[in-house]
Amino acid sequence: MPEWAGRGDRGGRQRRAFGVGGALLGIALVMLLAAWRSSGFLSDLLLNIGSSVVLAAISYVIFDPLFEEARRARVQEHLSFDQHAFVTRLHRSGRRVRILDTWTILLEDTQREEALRGMRAALANGAQVQLLLLDPDCTAAQQRSEELERQRVDVPRQIRTNLRHLALFQDTLDARLRHRLQVRLYDASPSIQLYQWDSRALISFFPIGKLSFNVPQLEVDMDSPWGGFVHARFEELWEHEQATVNLERYWSVAVMLRHDDSDVIEMQVPYVSVEGQHYVDCSGFKARGPLTVRAVLPPRAPGGAPAVFALAEPADGDRTPADTVRRHFDQKYGGGDGPREIRRLVPPPDGSRTPAPRSAAAGDAHGR
Repeated sequence: MPEWAGRGDRGGRQRRAFGVGGALLGIALVMLLAAWRSSGFLSDLLLNIGSSVVLAAISYVIFDPLFEEARRARVQEHLSFDQHAFVTRLHRSGRRVRILDTWTILLEDTQREEALRGMRAALANGAQVQLLLLDPDCTAAQQRSEELERQRVDVPRQIRTNLRHLALFQDTLDARLRHRLQVRLYDASPSIQLYQWDSRALISFFPIGKLSFNVPQLEVDMDSPWGGFVHARFEELWEHEQATVNLERYWSVAVMLRHDDSDVIEMQVPYVSVEGQHYVDCSGFKARGPLTVRAVLPPRAPGGAPAVFALAEPADGDRTPADTVRRHFDQKYGGGDGPREIRRLVPPPDGSRTPAPRSAAAGDAHGR
């Protein structure tokens, strides 16, 4: 488990206290030695000043940590989430940025470009940027939409839009910065909103019927009890393998194209899951002829076994209308990628879902 973000600050402040105290003691020692070597008024003056500096050094070393603890325990309340102020702090962050939310208002139209520039600056400063957003396909996302019905907020759609912008942003980063940006989705009831920059953070809770951005925010130190509480919640979700999935697994699924029971090529393809059905976009290859695919479904299930599926065109008579499926693709990937060739993954005609072992002869023939 990663160390708390504030521990580096605490060690730095302790070193600063001892450094300042040591410097004052050094100055006092010089004055006392000078007083010992001199006489008269100058000797008395240096002796008095040196003694005062000794007391000041001891007081600083003793009381500075106490004042620092009091400062960390202090909680500031803000009437709402200040996007501009947080983005400004992003530019100055150099250790850690963490966001825990359903979706983040930072990636909406008015603030997106500046927020992404702030993230890029934080990454360039050496910060680790971690975003933990609600899984748009989970039950909790739909429940949150129902809670915000009067606000007319489609929570799954907002999350998918956020993730699309994050995926595009990730593609613009070089390898040096990309590994410091981590995005995961969690499948759990949202309880706490966290926006952390280095050792400080804004936290709030999710009120029923209101957007969490428009309610009071508490600014806390991550070394305080409040900070420890939200840190533990973030870590619990982040490290939970069954409850979280990374952006890469959300964004595409690996499928092995098969022809006549032989593997042809493995590809990463866009996909959506709607009402328990899985759909892939086959525009990256020609989905003609007796092709089948081998894939792990659901795509985000860790450690799942691959199975063989046939490709079927969606029809209006299906349980999920074709227009609904296309709308899900547009929400997830945007509508400007050209025509899609959407296929539903269905059991193969022979009913066999487990791929047969590939023979060496078949492999040699395919290789030739």
